[in-house]
Amino acid sequence: MKTEDLFEETLLAITVNKVRTGLTMLGIVIGIASVIALTAIGQGAQGMIQSSIQSLGSNLLVIIPGASKTFGSTVSAGLGSAETLTPDDSNAIASLSGVEAVSPEASGRYQIIYNGSNTQTNVLGVVSAYPQVRDLQVAQGRFITDSDNNSSARVAVIGPTVLQDLFGSSIATATPDMAIGQTIRIKNVDFTVVGVTQSKGGSGFNNQDDMVFVPLTVAQHFLIGSSQYLSEIDVEAQSQQVMTQVQNEITNLLLQRHGISNPQNADFNIINQADIVAAASSVTGTFTTLLAAIAGISLLVGGIGIMNMMLTTVTERTREIGLRKAIGAKKKDITMQFLTEAVMLTFGGGIIGIVVGWIAATVVSSLTSITTIISLSSILLAFGVSAGIGILFGYYPAVRAAKLNPIEALRYE
Repeated sequence: MKTEDLFEETLLAITVNKVRTGLTMLGIVIGIASVIALTAIGQGAQGMIQSSIQSLGSNLLVIIPGASKTFGSTVSAGLGSAETLTPDDSNAIASLSGVEAVSPEASGRYQIIYNGSNTQTNVLGVVSAYPQVRDLQVAQGRFITDSDNNSSARVAVIGPTVLQDLFGSSIATATPDMAIGQTIRIKNVDFTVVGVTQSKGGSGFNNQDDMVFVPLTVAQHFLIGSSQYLSEIDVEAQSQQVMTQVQNEITNLLLQRHGISNPQNADFNIINQADIVAAASSVTGTFTTLLAAIAGISLLVGGIGIMNMMLTTVTERTREIGLRKAIGAKKKDITMQFLTEAVMLTFGGGIIGIVVGWIAATVVSSLTSITTIISLSSILLAFGVSAGIGILFGYYPAVRAAKLNPIEALRYE
């Protein structure tokens, strides 16, 4: 049988009963669309999580106080609550090779008041290196300077969320610079607003848009009441490649400075940004695979539907098969004809499914905060799977049709 005759016969066969053909293809359409849409959502979520973590800073190492243990006693302070990091530790870390910048911090949660408006948020005492380490930009005004710290100037830089909570959404949206020069009160201490940071997005307790930044010396003396200890030390490594080396050097340095011989008893913890990104990528990658696997079940169901239709078609066309074999059609001709019909059904369903999946992913992206990512690999995989299903589930009915005895087939009623 010529190729053009084969495709002509196949097209005629699958268009005879359009409703049945459409319902059969629907399983493949839903399966392919589900795989593409859910994979796009999973990959988009993975990208958003990675972007969110990386927005905290470049090549970032975060050192926080650990469990401060009293040997011989069961008393210990919880993670991050101990007073074990000092400004001298920060200065010593800054001298290590591979360290680009260091930003010591002292933080607390306080009520911020402005003209009757108030909000409860985190107040961070920082130095001028904070924007570099944390990849923070100033939208209006300026950030905390070394001069502010040296003179203990009572100045503050506020985040966009704080700006909206204190000054109202109209000022925050239209004229955020109106906040510059205004006085806010923190723990009964007046601060002059000198800057507003650029929005980075985010939510939760560590939302950088919902923070107030003041000079470190001011936070230690007027808010926290102690200049001996730090809440956190942020370190920017010179490159991604030296992060592990810098982390090891910081660990050894602090163990030595704190007089700790056993690393298991360390009174600090170092969080490596690269490790967080890798862990998040692993979790979201598994989540994406799980979503695709669940969607793949509908592909299996669609394949079974195609096999069922093809078996029904073979039964309905038994006399036709007998007639074709009687006039010289070979087994391979019959096999190829029915196999081509099955593959064409899955190809058609696959193409429609790709379009539907693309549209579904776009709609999800436009209606939610999730940015979907449709990759070429997921499209090729879905299309390849649909073709494989056509061959796999179409082969048995095709072989069954080819094995029919022409005499028995012609007698079939």
